[in-house]
Amino acid sequence: MPYFPPTHVERRAPRTCFPETTPAVLRFKSGRRVPGKLQIISRTGGLLCLPQPLDQGSQVKMMFLTCSGLVLGAAEMLGAISWNLQPFKFVGFYDDDERRLQSAIQSSLDQNRVAYAQMERFRAW
Repeated sequence: MPYFPPTHVERRAPRTCFPETTPAVLRFKSGRRVPGKLQIISRTGGLLCLPQPLDQGSQVKMMFLTCSGLVLGAAEMLGAISWNLQPFKFVGFYDDDERRLQSAIQSSLDQNRVAYAQMERFRAW
């Protein structure tokens, strides 16, 4: 049976880890707030370190500070992968927040490329 690669392949959004610890605050409709730390981030979602897992499907407003400015977005919590790590997906952004997030991600990816290139240049072969 011949193999035909898919004609339309969706690429995942680039993921990165910011070089500095990035605190985040999650706010529920009830006003309850939960602190967290971003572990991995992309335009579509990411991974948070939380004090304890939140209910899967919880809708929250998420706020965190990047090198490009404050990002405020609406997110849905996905199933926890451990006691303190939980993925989420963005379901909406406010004002210019998506552009600020994309700029911060691109800046982080560029820094990682430069650091990798420097490491490769000085690697002992």
